[in-house]
Amino acid sequence: MPHRIGRGLRRALKVIARPVRRSRGRRGAVLQPYRGYGSDERIFVIGRAFWQHTDHDEASELRDVLRRIRRRPVRGARIRARFYGAVIEVETDQDGYFRIEMAPGMPPPPELRWHTLEIAMIAPAMVAATAEVYIPPPQSKMVVISDIDDTVMHTGVANKAMMLWRLFVQDAESRTVFPGVSHLYRALHAGASGDEQNAMLYVSRAPWGIYEILEEFFQAHEIPIGPILFLREWGISWRTPLPRRAEDHKAVLIEAIMGLYPHMPVVLIGDSGQHDPELYRAVAERHGDRVRAVYIRDVTAKDAGRSAELSEIGRALASKGIHLVLAADSVAFAEHAVSLGLIAPDALETVAARVAEREATPDNPDVQPQDAADAD
Repeated sequence: MPHRIGRGLRRALKVIARPVRRSRGRRGAVLQPYRGYGSDERIFVIGRAFWQHTDHDEASELRDVLRRIRRRPVRGARIRARFYGAVIEVETDQDGYFRIEMAPGMPPPPELRWHTLEIAMIAPAMVAATAEVYIPPPQSKMVVISDIDDTVMHTGVANKAMMLWRLFVQDAESRTVFPGVSHLYRALHAGASGDEQNAMLYVSRAPWGIYEILEEFFQAHEIPIGPILFLREWGISWRTPLPRRAEDHKAVLIEAIMGLYPHMPVVLIGDSGQHDPELYRAVAERHGDRVRAVYIRDVTAKDAGRSAELSEIGRALASKGIHLVLAADSVAFAEHAVSLGLIAPDALETVAARVAEREATPDNPDVQPQDAADAD
């Protein structure tokens, strides 16, 4: 056990302390864009500019653990972005974050899913980077908007210490993700035809500083890659220096997504304990004809008061012809998705088999996890 803990902590240290090497310029300036999303008409990308120490010895890694949590932002930096012939310039805010919203100069190639946005800091330092932007191909049929916390993985994503423990010490490959999630999300991405390549947009209440950790988590479990959209930087929104409720920011974010894909139906996925049902009900009030389904992972089953509230929300959605599926596992979601023709029927068998397998294997630290590619 001590050896496993030590090994996990060393691995965690390397992930959270490692510098961003590919986008580093002179004087230690770093330009770190995050995956973006868009359409043929507009794209959105968020990123951050900060100063970073360049030493790579063990002592510097230890220092970078604290430095990563609160790196020194490059305030007022001039950022230039190029996308298919179009060029715009923006400035970073007081926390070093920048937001790029622009139209392509020419139609992006429809055969591509991921497109490259060229970004450069031109003052106060010179550094270049590229960002990946997901544009759904013509065969896409829907947009999936999913919470992460208590929806994809067990709660703790907003707590760095707990998240690191679960990711690197507590056998992350089989013990942090909810059973069946990987297979369900792959099925939603593929759609009923198997080749829809539907957009998967993930929302988290964690700080931006945990981005790389979540990226590794998604890759380890083969959860479809998509933009991970964060709602705060430890309580401070990238859009404003004043604290803002994550729920308010999430509502604005979903409205922007709905506006970007005005002709695409959406599937909303969240949990029962984080205001998601109320938010999704509000979305349905405005876009009821576009909401195909609302899937809520039940993490508050023992709370009678909350159960009553969820029942009322379910009735309100049903009056608009929208099904709210409240369940503790992914099988019920997959069954409903099959019934609506959102995923292929054989995907249900895969999800059910994975959930059954996990239920047959108690959460025992002595049990070795499966290979990450096969595990949820």
